Amino acid sequence: QVQLVESGGGLVQPGGSLRLSCAGSASGFSINYMGWYRQPPGQERELVGTVTSGGSTKHVNSLKGRFTISRDGNKNTVYIEKNSLKPDDTAVYFCYTSNFSSTFNTWQDNWGQGTQVTVSS
Repeated sequence: QVQLVESGGGLVQPGGSLRLSCAGSASGFSINYMGWYRQPPGQERELVGTVTSGGSTKHVNSLKGRFTISRDGNKNTVYIEKNSLKPDDTAVYFCYTSNFSSTFNTWQDNWGQGTQVTVSS
């Protein structure tokens, strides 16, 4: 099981920027998929975007241009750069990984503990 450690959350003013990091404990292999979800107050968890072990990214359309996901594949670390932040971006942001286990012949998903991002003046 991959352990995930997130960092970088906090309070930011509208229009500001913030970068979150998530480091996966996996060693010796590159995690197939890493990405971010977020859960605004009182709402369901929603996908922000993902990045593969090869560096291919997918971002939800509504956040394209403001949010950018990247990855350091050698370290199994994923980042999300968030610009032009709005109060609606206030949420708990969760790191997510999905990796195929050849030992168990199944996909294994893991979640970080979540980090709070609050956009407010």
